[in-house]
Amino acid sequence: MLGREKSRPNTEGKGPEGELRNSLRPVVEGLGMSMIELSLFQSRGRNVQVKLVVQSALNRTGNGGEVTGINDCSMVHRAVMPRLELYFPEKEIYLEVSSPGIDRLIKDKGEFVHYIGREIRCFRTDISDWTTGTLIALEDNQIMLRCKDGEAAEPLALPFEIIAKARLSGLPPRNAGG
Repeated sequence: MLGREKSRPNTEGKGPEGELRNSLRPVVEGLGMSMIELSLFQSRGRNVQVKLVVQSALNRTGNGGEVTGINDCSMVHRAVMPRLELYFPEKEIYLEVSSPGIDRLIKDKGEFVHYIGREIRCFRTDISDWTTGTLIALEDNQIMLRCKDGEAAEPLALPFEIIAKARLSGLPPRNAGG
C-alpha cells in the first residue's frame, strides 16, 4: 500500500545501487531525461545487469505531448554505458533502458511527481474501487486528481493512506489544467 510504505531504498547513495543511482542521475538529467527507476543485479561471476527506466523531463511539467521513445532510450544507453564501464571495471555489463510504459504500476510516492499531467488510476481502500483522473498536483500526504466526471468539478484529494495501488491509465498525457 502506498500510504504505508517507506521511501524508496538507496535513493540517497546508500549501498551500491544508491551510489550508482547518484552517479548516473546527472548524466541522464543532462540529456533532458528523468530517471524513474534503477535496478542493479550482480552475479558472483563477471556479469552485472543494470535496468533503467527513464522519461523525458518535459513530461514532468504537465504540458503533455512529450513521449519517451526508442531514440531517447538509445541516447541514454550510449551516454550511460561509459560510466558503467568505469564503475564496473572488468565486468560484463548488460544495460537495459526503457520508458515507463503506458500502464506502468506506480511503485512509490516519489514517482507521482513524474506523472503530473498524466491520467492515472488509483485503487482506493475507502471505496474498494478504482478512481481515474488527471494528476494535477502532489502534496506531502496526498495527490490531487481532476476526474473525468466534468471539467468544472473540483479536484479530488486522495491521501496516500487510501491508495492501495496506482498506475498510469494508458492514455496519452493531457494538460494538467483540465
